[in-house]
Amino acid sequence: MKQLIDEDTIRARVAALAQEIADTYGQTPITIVGIMTGSLLFLADLVRHLSMPLRVGVLQATSYRGNVDPGELHIYADGLLDIQGREVLLVDDIFDTGRTLVETMRHLEKFQPASIRSAVLLLKKGKQQVDYRPDFTGFEIPDVFVVGYGLDYRDLYRNLPYVAALEPGELAEKDA
Repeated sequence: MKQLIDEDTIRARVAALAQEIADTYGQTPITIVGIMTGSLLFLADLVRHLSMPLRVGVLQATSYRGNVDPGELHIYADGLLDIQGREVLLVDDIFDTGRTLVETMRHLEKFQPASIRSAVLLLKKGKQQVDYRPDFTGFEIPDVFVVGYGLDYRDLYRNLPYVAALEPGELAEKDA
């Protein structure tokens, strides 16, 4: 495993990202919706830096099901807060193909929010399959499989305080 982004760098960038979000929204109340489970650490650290009135909710959107290649996307939003007429910030851990974020935004549009913006911790360069760019991005990373700071491989490594790339051999070992 190779460390890509250390804990201090993440901490500083999340604070800066929160300032960008605060500059955009001012004191307008927002509803922040985190995509589970990968965004949990990022979501928690981000909201601690925001001072505008806010509500926090989560939904589940998954396409990996234990693999390294995405499959069909499933969105579970049964417990979603009422977002009709509200400013929504959708928070996710990584913008890879972009399908999860874009399809989740389309799903949320059914609830008629005033607006939807997005924030991601990581944007994987060159992997996008959609014509969309997140409104707020923490870091751009190369096309490698990453874990840590909420991101997992087969539900492991989420607790790492940094972001690391798993080597192909490490992925193969875990698949065996």
